[in-house]
Amino acid sequence: MFVPCDCGGGSAASDFKGFTLLMPAVSVGNVGQLAIDLVISTLDMTKVGYFYTDCLVPMVGNNPYATAEENSMELSINAEVYSLPSKKLAVLQIRSPFIKNKYRPFCEALLSWVKGSRCARVVVLSSSHAYQRDDEQLLGTPLRYLLTPDLEKAVGGLMQELNWKEMEKVAAYPGISDTDKVLHIPGGGITKLLFTESCSKGIQMAVLLKFCSEGDNIPDAFVLVNYLNEWLQLVKSEVNSSSQWKIPSSWRLLFGNGLPPALF
Repeated sequence: MFVPCDCGGGSAASDFKGFTLLMPAVSVGNVGQLAIDLVISTLDMTKVGYFYTDCLVPMVGNNPYATAEENSMELSINAEVYSLPSKKLAVLQIRSPFIKNKYRPFCEALLSWVKGSRCARVVVLSSSHAYQRDDEQLLGTPLRYLLTPDLEKAVGGLMQELNWKEMEKVAAYPGISDTDKVLHIPGGGITKLLFTESCSKGIQMAVLLKFCSEGDNIPDAFVLVNYLNEWLQLVKSEVNSSSQWKIPSSWRLLFGNGLPPALF
């Protein structure tokens, strides 16, 4: 599934022993993907390979992190891997939606690669529909986290120190019975499946998510990436938390180019 590219160091790029793998869920508002863009752009991460898979809608485009004319014509595809060895950080960016009924094959292939590449842990950035929160989830921060049992042993205490709020389980049968509680992440895409599969396979995984609505989700991305930074300390925190992140050049096209001035 993972194919290393020559510019990333060839076969050496396949070994991520001890690395933290950061990835988005394709979820409401594309918040996780936007947050991943900020991480890759700010840390100037190197592309080391891509995922060859039939589970995602095919796509190709120009380099979304271009900094000069020389690298603006480089091609990017739907699932690429970036690396920053100095921080033991690998990033999988997903740029297209999943093909119907392909969630599970993708999760199985991804988690198999995680084990094979010897990643220490996986952090999934996700989002969930704000309008489907229950009464308890309406209180306090719109940010939540989840930890698999294996990762809970390692960092559960830190999450308590940060005063983070764990994702609540909700009633399986609202209005009928409140005793049966289940994990429910509406609009979260593969988030729940990835998390539950990681629990059963003994993989250390954290999910960080934000409740949000569709629209201009750039502010949500900044909130989510700052949430991540509280834990992993990827960049030095500043008073103006948005200014510490470098906005990629591709964000100028998020809502199109606008009307040509020549029309007026």
